[in-house]
Amino acid sequence: MIKSMTGYGRGTREDGTRKITVEIKSVNHRYLDLNMKLPRKCNPLETQLRKYLTSFIGRGKVDVYISMEESADASCRVVCNDSLAAMYLEQMRQMSEQFHLEDDVTVSQLCAYPDILTVEEPEEDAGDLLPLVMDAIDAAIENFLLNRGMEGERLCSDLLEKLEAIGEDVAVLKKRSPQILEEYRARLTQKVEELLEDTSLDEGRIAAEVVIYADKICIDEEIVRLESHVEEMRRALSMGGEIGRKLDFIAQEMNREANTVLSKSTDVTIANVGISLKTLIEKVREQVQNIE
Repeated sequence: MIKSMTGYGRGTREDGTRKITVEIKSVNHRYLDLNMKLPRKCNPLETQLRKYLTSFIGRGKVDVYISMEESADASCRVVCNDSLAAMYLEQMRQMSEQFHLEDDVTVSQLCAYPDILTVEEPEEDAGDLLPLVMDAIDAAIENFLLNRGMEGERLCSDLLEKLEAIGEDVAVLKKRSPQILEEYRARLTQKVEELLEDTSLDEGRIAAEVVIYADKICIDEEIVRLESHVEEMRRALSMGGEIGRKLDFIAQEMNREANTVLSKSTDVTIANVGISLKTLIEKVREQVQNIE
């Protein structure tokens, strides 16, 4: 299967007291760049979770968000910092006497001051959270890979269409290339005949000139390599897997051959086909950047 590097997946699991939500999203990147954002309680699990995720994802800039919602728990308790509350009250009493103000502080006002009331949660082993977190991650990965796979299939279909068009252009080059030599021979013969008039032609000299010209404009090697690259890309697409880098390399080679065709071109048809090839190959290069 061909997988895109762009994807999104979400998974949620809960056990009655906690709800774990995992979101995974990714975009293109040359390598794997995995970033994770975890709840504080899950921080000790990061290394283990990172290793697990990398077993499913080969390339891309991947952001993983894990959030946890906890229901009200009777094991949690609210604690009053008595000594701090006493210091606040003492300072307010002194201010009341110094500035002749009414000492009208209430309990609700006192509780609003920082650190008077705190919520204490029981210490919890991160390992206890692991099964629930892993279940949520598995659900997110399933959706994430499905999303990547669907997008990858669309990319594959599009690339095969473009390869078909490239193959058609190469076929035109293959047909047109020998015709150019025949046309050049005819033009050269006509020109020499006009110059020499009644003098007989030196066929050997004409043939030598055609050979020199053919050597300058010959694109047979480029045609063979372009055909080979098209077939190699088709084979890679049919095999699937993590082929993004390979496809990118093949596209670069195809672009190099198209540039050579254009540099050797002395014919309008060849030049137009060369431009069409470069346009198609550039579109292929853009698409393969999205493949894992």
